[in-house]
Amino acid sequence: MNRKFAFWLVAGMVGGIAFGLGCHAWLAPAQLGLATDVLGLVTTIFLRLIKMIIAPLVFSTLVAGIAHMGSASEVGRIGAKALAWFLFASIVSLSLGLAMVHLFQPGIGMNLPSGGGGQAAGGMSLTDFIAHLVPRSIAEAMANNEILQIVVFSVFVGTAIAAAKERAEAVVALVEQIAGIMFRVTNYVMLFAPAAVFAALASTVATQGAGVLVVYAKFVGGFFVALVILWALLLTAAYLVRRDLKLLGAARGPMLIAFSTASSEAAYPQLLERLEGLGLSRRIVSFVLPLGYSFNLDGGMMYQTFAVVFIAQAYGIDLSAMQQLSLLLLLMVTSKGMAGVPRASIVVVAAALPYFHLPEAGLLLVLAVDHILDMGRSATNILGNAVACVVVQAWEGKREETSA
Repeated sequence: MNRKFAFWLVAGMVGGIAFGLGCHAWLAPAQLGLATDVLGLVTTIFLRLIKMIIAPLVFSTLVAGIAHMGSASEVGRIGAKALAWFLFASIVSLSLGLAMVHLFQPGIGMNLPSGGGGQAAGGMSLTDFIAHLVPRSIAEAMANNEILQIVVFSVFVGTAIAAAKERAEAVVALVEQIAGIMFRVTNYVMLFAPAAVFAALASTVATQGAGVLVVYAKFVGGFFVALVILWALLLTAAYLVRRDLKLLGAARGPMLIAFSTASSEAAYPQLLERLEGLGLSRRIVSFVLPLGYSFNLDGGMMYQTFAVVFIAQAYGIDLSAMQQLSLLLLLMVTSKGMAGVPRASIVVVAAALPYFHLPEAGLLLVLAVDHILDMGRSATNILGNAVACVVVQAWEGKREETSA
């Protein structure tokens, strides 16, 4: 299924570029406008499908994830240490993505029409961010895809379920079933991605010409350079606590599996085996890895800041320092609990765009090359969770030595 999907995505990319170049070269302005209108209908339908799944998907996955944190609290200090590392790694990943997209500025020069006429992003300042936290009605928040308000409501519900423990087992099962259904719905929606990629690339190339391919090359190249820097930081952290680089050899196989399949989950069994073979405690690895798969997707988080700011650059929209801080906070909370969601990073980016008055069509810019980027994200998620296990193991080892 993954290989077939990847094939059709690549076919959509190649076909979209070829069709767009043909339209740009041979169609008169009036005909070009008609062609882009038809292509726009395809992309509009896909964007509506994405928006359709955001609210129930975020609610169900977050509530299920937080509810299971009750078991993490019983594990006690290991859970607290793992979550502390996840928080630190999230801040580093998000901040690095933000810094690197400003350094490379891959979207500068596209000058796409935003439709709003302004050059500064409206929407969310830090004050707006705080004001939007509390929903007046969860039904209203879901109807309007107010993702921050849905997150706050989900935190309250998930915390209450975790506190109720066995009295809420049926509710936990129901939420997990809803999450499972939404994963399946998301899979169905993503079946339309190749057609959306074709239409998005064809429309962009038809109107912008072959020069837009240089922009995509900068975007993809800049992101992979950022990934290499993140890998270096993660491996440095592992070296500081282990004083060797054996982790890289142990994680290489699982990272290759994740990269080739664009799926972190596909590499989970081998990663578990390799980490235990490295000498890590099965007790720690079997706890930290599943938790990390939900809360520590380093590659995905770095991509999200990189992609949102790239879209802003492409439309010539400036985000203030406060808005960028708000962006980090927003992505910090909305990215959690999304493990197993197909193209989770695309869903998170789609949820973030309206808060900064960024055109929703900007999602199609990054969707066009998302599969290539997802391969790098997935491999990075594997390395990030392997490092998390090493760090928590070292932390526990020092504690045991001190207590002895």
